Amino acid sequence: MSENEQDKRLEETAGEEPAKEEKSGREAYEWVQALVCSVLAVVVLFTFVIRLIGVDGYSMVPTLQDGDRLLVTTSLLSGEYRYGDIVIIQKGTFADGDPIVKRVIATEGQTVDIDFANGIVYVDGEALGEPYINEPTYTDEGTEFPLTVPEGSIFVMGDNRNRSDDSRNAELGTVDTRYVIGRAVFLLFPGADEATGKRNFGRIGLIGGVEA
Repeated sequence: MSENEQDKRLEETAGEEPAKEEKSGREAYEWVQALVCSVLAVVVLFTFVIRLIGVDGYSMVPTLQDGDRLLVTTSLLSGEYRYGDIVIIQKGTFADGDPIVKRVIATEGQTVDIDFANGIVYVDGEALGEPYINEPTYTDEGTEFPLTVPEGSIFVMGDNRNRSDDSRNAELGTVDTRYVIGRAVFLLFPGADEATGKRNFGRIGLIGGVEA
């Protein structure tokens, strides 16, 4: 190989190295950019769209167990709350400000009355069938009935009626929907069953409402 050919070859090799470094740097920048965008998307998703909430206590037995992990759609996606929805509420002046999980029994404009002697709940004068409850509603917690739910509010109770602190308690009463974090839509991981102490993984799945 002549001297001129050697010089030309060296020039070509020297030109390839900066090009490779530039390509490698561009790829690294694009990878970091994609990673940052993905992290931001996850943060936004779990801040404004969905939340992961754990059930604490037995107030929703038999529907939910202590330790259940729920996927919750926030109020941005939930829309109007309806009878039968399972919702997560957080009010600073109640339950030490911790989130509580309850079922919607009545919405704005509806009138709730409870016959505690017979354990029957009435909404707008009609007795609810309530196939989801653990036992009839015998426990009076201080709220006066009949009660008409104010605009922008809901009346909630736990399915385990005689072990639930809910809208029957005058300290909570009807709940302004601004205190509602969202609606439970999916059971991601089951807690141990109160009766058996075992986890039933067959419970994993969608959490439906109740037909009115």
